[in-house]
Amino acid sequence: MKKLNLLAVALLLPLLLAAKTTTVYHTSDTHGFFFPRNGVGGFAALQAVVKNGPQPYLLLDSGDFSNGTVETTRSKGLKAVQIMNKMDYDATTLGNHEFDFKAANFPAIVEALDFPMLAANFFEKDTQKYPPHLLPYTFITRNGVKFAVIGLGNRHPTNPATGYYFAKPLVALENALSEVEKQHPDVVIVLAHDSVADDKHGEASYLADVAKQFGGRVHLVLGGHAHRIVQNRKLNGVLFVESACYLNYVSKITITTDDKSGKFVEAKSQLIPLIIAQTGEDKAMKKFVETLREPNVDEPLGETMQALSKSPVQKDQQDSPLNNWVADLMQAYSGAPIAIHNNGGTRVDMPKGTITKRDLIDIHPFENTVTIVTVSGKFLKNFIKKGFAPRSLFSYSGLQIYYKKDRRGNTQDIEILFEGKPLENKKQYTIATNTYIAGGGSEGYLFKQIPAGAKKLVGPASIRDLMEQALRKGPVSAPQTGRIQEK
Repeated sequence: MKKLNLLAVALLLPLLLAAKTTTVYHTSDTHGFFFPRNGVGGFAALQAVVKNGPQPYLLLDSGDFSNGTVETTRSKGLKAVQIMNKMDYDATTLGNHEFDFKAANFPAIVEALDFPMLAANFFEKDTQKYPPHLLPYTFITRNGVKFAVIGLGNRHPTNPATGYYFAKPLVALENALSEVEKQHPDVVIVLAHDSVADDKHGEASYLADVAKQFGGRVHLVLGGHAHRIVQNRKLNGVLFVESACYLNYVSKITITTDDKSGKFVEAKSQLIPLIIAQTGEDKAMKKFVETLREPNVDEPLGETMQALSKSPVQKDQQDSPLNNWVADLMQAYSGAPIAIHNNGGTRVDMPKGTITKRDLIDIHPFENTVTIVTVSGKFLKNFIKKGFAPRSLFSYSGLQIYYKKDRRGNTQDIEILFEGKPLENKKQYTIATNTYIAGGGSEGYLFKQIPAGAKKLVGPASIRDLMEQALRKGPVSAPQTGRIQEK
């Protein structure tokens, strides 16, 4: 047995010696979180990881860097560009939040980048060409290995991409691959702002189809958008990686290629938590990041009696304290009997203790106001049921929802009660929600069916204004959960 093992090692050793490895680092959905929170995250920690890791490396990002904190909001994304330039990123792609400051501001973001934004599926309407400073793909040579990186932008921008249009991503990828392969790259990477397991727009994610259609031609897919962690997921020989959000993690992907031919052998990933006690912080980057800090946003507004989680706190429930609180604020402000809040609008938990403007902007960086909408019971039931994908994408004030789960964990047998009675299909209901959802944005796409005459702006106060007003009135307590309850 020993002789056989030694023989196997002897036969394998030349193959191991003939291989080389190159490192790719990946981030996504950083959303302007430049600084650490509770000892985790930030660009100084990321810089420490990449500088102390294997050299040389590629640093890639899957988009949604332009907005999410006061620094990005007030600079319309340009401070995020500054710090990514300083980090020497090699490429990024087009996230839906790159349009938070409307299409007119988008060119300034792309033009300011020192590295390419890649989106093979994104075109100008007038010219039917790629916008200036945006490319479908790029070639990067590191460690003697030729990488082709192809971008696929997210097709559901937060604001209308006026003057632009999106092509079908798989068609765009085929076209880009046909061009890229003429240059004979060793490794092909798809950089996308979509998730391999995201279906909140009423359609299954196309990303898994990349493996079905292009296995053997594409080697690595780096995704985002859903704020999930995906590591070492292989489909048809293609490795899928996603790196969560808010720069709490970075993915380290090790690419193995044949040392003689340069051709791809394998890829594997490792998730690195950016825990500062473990990673440390790069001093020069930390100093630079501090120059970007916005002033006058750290003064106290009020206090919380306990932390308000944006995630469910009970296993048999799908509502959370923070999202319920926001829904209740909209209901009280509007006077509507029902309020709907999209959970994706609250980005981080509300901490216990003193709360500042920075905290509120981190929690809800958007300028959404409140809209009243009149809908039928049939529409409301359909909206709520489609909102389970499979977890609830919304929280509600004024409704009680019960559900069951099947053996696979999918939600079924949903019962919806208003004032203790089931919703009636033909009855009209007045609901409050934010302007983004009422306009049919993202997971609120069904509201596009509702005519404009059935929608009315409540007033000038934003969601963040309502939170600030509540904090100024006195200490905030977490509302009870159980509004979306498993039977």
